[in-house]
Order: sequence, then C-alpha cells, then structure tokens
Amino acid sequence: MFYTPLMAPGVSKLAFGGGAVSGEAGGYGFGAMDEATAIALLRASNDRGIRVFDTAPIYGYGVSEERIGKAFEGRRDRVSIVSKCGVDWDADKTPKRDISPETTRRMLADSLRRVCGGYIDLYFIHAPDGTTDVRRTMEVLAEAKRAGKIRAIGLSKFYDPEEIRRAESIERVDCFQSEFNLFEPRAKDQLFPICRDRKIGFMAFGVLDKGLLSGRVTRGRVFDPADFRRNRRVPESRFAAMERLAPLLSDAGYSPLELALGYVLSHPEVTEAMIGVKSLEQLESALAALARVPPDALIQKALQAALPAPA
Repeated sequence: MFYTPLMAPGVSKLAFGGGAVSGEAGGYGFGAMDEATAIALLRASNDRGIRVFDTAPIYGYGVSEERIGKAFEGRRDRVSIVSKCGVDWDADKTPKRDISPETTRRMLADSLRRVCGGYIDLYFIHAPDGTTDVRRTMEVLAEAKRAGKIRAIGLSKFYDPEEIRRAESIERVDCFQSEFNLFEPRAKDQLFPICRDRKIGFMAFGVLDKGLLSGRVTRGRVFDPADFRRNRRVPESRFAAMERLAPLLSDAGYSPLELALGYVLSHPEVTEAMIGVKSLEQLESALAALARVPPDALIQKALQAALPAPA
C-alpha cells in the first residue's frame, strides 16, 4: 500500500484543486467566482466525501487559501489542507520560483495565517528554482514539522532522482505531486518507481488536462478573461486524439471524463487524483464518473488510440 497522510477509510480519492476557487484574483484562476459561491462549493464538496483540498499562495495571490480557510473554519477536522511554498511573485504580480529558506519561512507563515487551524496537513515545495539547494529548504520544513506547523512534506514537479535524494537526506518525503494524464505520462516512468520503492504517495494534478480530457474544452472555446487557460495553446494533436477517442468511448457507453479518471486511478501509485470544479454540477459529474470508470481493457484500447498524440 502506498502511503499518504491524507488517506482515510471511506474518503474519496478525488482531491479538490483550489485554483478553481481563486476567482478573478489571477495567478491560476479558472474564471470569475465570488467568495460566497466559492465557500459554498468547497463545503458542498466536503459534504459529498471529498476530504483533500489543494491550494497554493500563487492561486489568486492568497485568495484561494483565504477562501479555503474560511470555508472550513469550524470543520477543520473534516478536511486535509494541502499548500505549497516556492512560487512567489513580484510587486507587479509576476510569478517567480524561489525556494530559498527566507522565502520559504515567509510563505509558510503567510499560508498559516490564511488557512484555519494553525497547521497545514501536507506542505509541498511547489517546484525547484534552479538555484537553491533543496536541502536548505527541507531544513526549514523539517523544523516546521517538528513544531507542528505542517504534518507532512511533499515535492511537486521534482523529477531529478539526485535532487529527490538530497531532499530525503534531510527529512522524509511523504508525497509527490505531478501532472499525470493520458497525454502526460512522464511521472509513470520517473516517479512511480520511487513511490513503489519507498511507499510514497502520489497526488496527480492535470488529471483532466485543463478540461480537455473531460470533453469540456474543445476547439474554439472562448474562456472567461479571468481564466488562465485563455493563454494556453492546446496542441492540435490532442484535439485530434480526442476525436479518435470519441467513437470508441461512445460505442462502449463511457464518457471522456470517466476515461480520464479511470486511466489515472488504474495506477495503484496514485493516492489522490486532483480536479478543479467550478460548480456543483461539475462536482456531481466527477463523483458519478468516479463510480463508473471503464474496464482496463477499454482503457488500454483508448490509450492506443491516443498514442499518436505526443506527450
């Protein structure tokens, strides 16, 4: 069994991607959403069995963390909150990677102020910055863990085995987080062997490839001005792959959303699959799909059909 401190009996393997509730604040938003709507959606997700809520300071420049903190004040024991350090921003809100000890301490303190309860269940280093020795960052997080400010430590977007080894020389890494979906399988070869060897959990993000694998993002879709996806260029090969998959899924009676979740969760290394939802309808669709994933044989056929699309 693969370990993650977020797992609990009877809890959904879906995790809530907090970028979706950062609204029009920028950073990593999926479109306008007022605070009351965001809080209601977060609580409804928890009421329907979702326990893990992932956020980061860059999501709305603190707004996502603040809304998650407000949503779960008074019910903190019912949720596991995940946040991160390492993606900071300048005065003009230009994002920058910085995992230096000084920035890490400040970002953690700010996150603890925004998130209720006085602790964070799982705290990721959001990504390497190309300059800082990760051991220095891990020393700060190990100290915070001993002080009870964070309960577990993870690495997000780390792939270099030597860099991972350096991090682990300071403190146990409890979880990896990386993009993983039908079109982005890199984690399968680079991280899953480490997960198996060391019983480390894995949180998959990008499970729906920003909506493409759910079938909601199609050619010509116009995005909300506050939706970061408006500047994302989807490779034409991926649209073509979705067109090849459509008749295969239709004939078998399954949806693209069911395939996307089924593919990711067919890997035992995946302990949580993170999705971003903007409405109760999208949440219910995801939960229904989770209960009706395609059989392995169909997943393999679908994978072969999508293979011509480059990762």
